Amino acid sequence: MQHIGRDGVGFPAVVLLGALTMASLAYASDPRAPKEQRNTGDIDPSKLPSFDQQKLGIPQSLFVSIHMARGFQEEWDSFGRKGWYTQDPRLKPIDPGATQFALDAPAVYIVFEVAPLEDPAQFSAQWFLLDKNGRPSAEAAGKDVLEVPGHERYGYLELKKPASGNWSQGEYLVKLFITPLGQQPFHAANQVGTMKFTITDQPSSTPKK
Repeated sequence: MQHIGRDGVGFPAVVLLGALTMASLAYASDPRAPKEQRNTGDIDPSKLPSFDQQKLGIPQSLFVSIHMARGFQEEWDSFGRKGWYTQDPRLKPIDPGATQFALDAPAVYIVFEVAPLEDPAQFSAQWFLLDKNGRPSAEAAGKDVLEVPGHERYGYLELKKPASGNWSQGEYLVKLFITPLGQQPFHAANQVGTMKFTITDQPSSTPKK
């Protein structure tokens, strides 16, 4: 079943899973949640791993695989992102590695697989339009957050076009975050990497299956 919309420096996976568990315990004993930052650009994106170029057989941070795509397919039917069956359906990206999208593209997808999680975690994305000098805008163009339950492996982030109309043409930087469940999802300390995509004035193409 094909889905195109919905209503809803890298560390080894074991190390990052331990860090998530420790951070979760620390957060439980500390009532002060990290404050959301309007712009997490105080971390130089060039010093974080770029997930655009996949290294075959080498995990990227906690990700076993992560691809930008035009959509995705589920291996079998489920109720959708909210209320999935406990079998954790496998997600297959459509046109994985796509980097150029049309002005009227409903959304850009980031489809990923992670090592099985011992504890629930939040996977989040913010995307920014870059200026001619490659600097991200002060305000994010959008954001998405996915809560992945413990012992599940597959998920996706949906970068929707603006509600007011089409995308603005140009290059976009996506900042990716992983946080323990309940923490502020877009704090700079929780940023794990970046991806990029471009919006062009070319018409939409038929997604590859």
